[in-house]
Amino acid sequence: MPTYVVNAMQNLLTPGEKKQIAQEITRAHSSATGAHGLFAQVIFNEIPLGSHFMGGVLIETKQVYVHGHIRAGRTEAQKKLLLDDVIEAVIKITGLERRCLWAYISELAPSNMVEYGRVLPRPSSGSQWLEALSQGDREYMLSLGNAQ
Repeated sequence: MPTYVVNAMQNLLTPGEKKQIAQEITRAHSSATGAHGLFAQVIFNEIPLGSHFMGGVLIETKQVYVHGHIRAGRTEAQKKLLLDDVIEAVIKITGLERRCLWAYISELAPSNMVEYGRVLPRPSSGSQWLEALSQGDREYMLSLGNAQ
């Protein structure tokens, strides 16, 4: 399951903006990779005031950092499309300047990832992996995509 961690200065993002960003990251991931949107999770962390430094200097500007952890095997073109799409979405939602946004993708070998008690397959085998889950785990996972 791709996991995107969004770090932002404390109180920078409203609950509505967080929801929009999560929806747009999910859309961008699905669009770039072809994976079903229910596989993407987005987690928000707030950076407390006075807790962010660069070069030993306190940073007080409004910044947003998106770090996506995805399965290895995507093409360079897919990763570029994904990063560009995420940045454009965050700009549109927050109104922040491009220089205040940072995005990273870290690739993990599927064999280094366990979800629902099973090692993940290569990207092209996601539907087989989903079908191999127990009925209860599969129903739970599919229900997450329907939650509002």
